[in-house]
Amino acid sequence: MSLLLRTNFEIAKNSLKKHKFRSFFTCFGISVGIGSIILILSLAGSISQLISSQVKALNQQLILVRPANNKNNLNNIIDELTNSNHFNNSNLTAEDLVKIKESSDNIKNIAPIAILHETATGDHIVESATILATNSDLKPILNLDLKSGNFIQDNDLKSAVIGHSLALQLFGSSEPIGKTFSFAGHKFIIIGTLQKTENPVNFNGVDFDQAVIVDLNQIKNLNPQIQQINITVKDDKQLESTAEKITKSLTNLKGSSNNFTVNYGSHITHPASNFFSIISIMLGGIAAISLFIGGISVMNLMLVSVTERTHEIGIRKAIGATNTHIFMQFLFESIILVLVGCIGGFLLGYLIAIFCSTFTPFKPFISLEICLVAFYFAFVTGILFGLFPAIKASKQKPIDSLKFSS
Repeated sequence: MSLLLRTNFEIAKNSLKKHKFRSFFTCFGISVGIGSIILILSLAGSISQLISSQVKALNQQLILVRPANNKNNLNNIIDELTNSNHFNNSNLTAEDLVKIKESSDNIKNIAPIAILHETATGDHIVESATILATNSDLKPILNLDLKSGNFIQDNDLKSAVIGHSLALQLFGSSEPIGKTFSFAGHKFIIIGTLQKTENPVNFNGVDFDQAVIVDLNQIKNLNPQIQQINITVKDDKQLESTAEKITKSLTNLKGSSNNFTVNYGSHITHPASNFFSIISIMLGGIAAISLFIGGISVMNLMLVSVTERTHEIGIRKAIGATNTHIFMQFLFESIILVLVGCIGGFLLGYLIAIFCSTFTPFKPFISLEICLVAFYFAFVTGILFGLFPAIKASKQKPIDSLKFSS
């Protein structure tokens, strides 16, 4: 058996080497498909690690109140894909904050999140800068680290805390503390700067590196919509019961619980999770199409090879080769083509992942499981698309094959 395998392997190798140009482009097609799978799995693994690290770092006493969105609605999905503000139609109000405070004695901190995108003017102009309107409770709730200065205080006139990257855009390399900037007719003084963050996408849907934090009460005339309310509790053993009290209080206020959600602990979902799920499905479809096209290329190459080697098949059968021997030989060639393409796909996918990591927060994530999944798809593709040519070759009759050559 081992001798037969070695013989088939040698014949397959020599045949593919004989048609190097054709074999190369077939392998390249497979490489694109496998590379796409590697890239998608690497991206999914990187996102999973990012979200997992944020879940671990998340305040375990946290409760989030958000507007209810129908994620199955196509318009909401499109809005999430095209707009950094995931909660445009928020119905959360300042009155909700009061009701939440009154709902339970276990509430420790409560901070609204309202996001605007305005043109900010400092030493330089930044279009569509992220303005995060909140209150002083946000710092202890999210454990925000200050690089220098102080955090905003409630009703503190026109003070702001700025993220690392936005400070560089507005003020260059100079110290931003004490400087003023303006947006939408409001002027603020920078009193603090945030530490540069590693993970720009967080559970508040905000990139703090690119944001400036101001007191919500100072920009009421801009009618900012509260898109999320962050709450921490004094006793985390009462976290679930406190969430239930908040839900009951808001339901009584609004008349229904259908237009808001109250989540805590493991029930908290990442605002970008739906976005990445949709992107993964789209990329998965592209990868499947690429792999299918690569498989068709393998089948076409092998069918051409069967036609060109009709005389060879006749001679081999005439000297004793069985249908199984011929079948295995051509199936071997299909599998070898795909496995060579698989190796190229590993390299292609990894290099693209490294390239993407230079301008995104996602680092390449290649594990043994990812390699095994890609290898499995490659092996199955080789067998499926190699079956028909192999069967066609094995069913040829020796006398017909020899007549064809003459």
